[in-house]
Amino acid sequence: MLPLRDDIPSQRFPALTLVIILVNVAAFLFEVVQGPAIERFLFAWGFVPARYTDTRITSFFTLRELAAPFLTSMFLHGGWMHLIGNMWTLWIFGDNVEDRLGRLGFLGLYLVGGCAATLVHLITNAHSVFMLAAVSRSAGSFR
Repeated sequence: MLPLRDDIPSQRFPALTLVIILVNVAAFLFEVVQGPAIERFLFAWGFVPARYTDTRITSFFTLRELAAPFLTSMFLHGGWMHLIGNMWTLWIFGDNVEDRLGRLGFLGLYLVGGCAATLVHLITNAHSVFMLAAVSRSAGSFR
C-alpha cells in the first residue's frame, strides 16, 4: 500500500524537507543530462562496494574520493520512479519529522541515515563490481 497523505498537520512550513527534495531532483536531473558519461559519473559519485573492499581498486583513490560517495550517493536515484517514490514519501513524512526534531536534527538524521544505508549496502554487497568493467572500458582506468 502506498501512502497518499498523513493526518498529522505540521506546525511550520517544512522548509528543509523542501530543500532536500529540490537537491535530490537537481541531482537526478544532473544525472539524466550525463548521457554517455553516466557510468563514469555514477562511479565517481555513486557507491560501488568493490571500490572499498578490493585493494587493487582502492589504491587508485584519495581519502576524499573514497569518503565523498558516502554523502553524494544518497542524492542519486536509479530512475524516475525511484526518485518520485522517495520524494513522495519524504514529502509525506518529512514535515512531521522536521517538526519533531527541528531542522538541524532532521538534517542530521537524513545524513546519518543515508550514510548508515550506504554502510549496510557495503556490508551486504561487499564484492559487488557493478559498473567497473563498463567504466574501465570507457575511461581506460578506474578514474
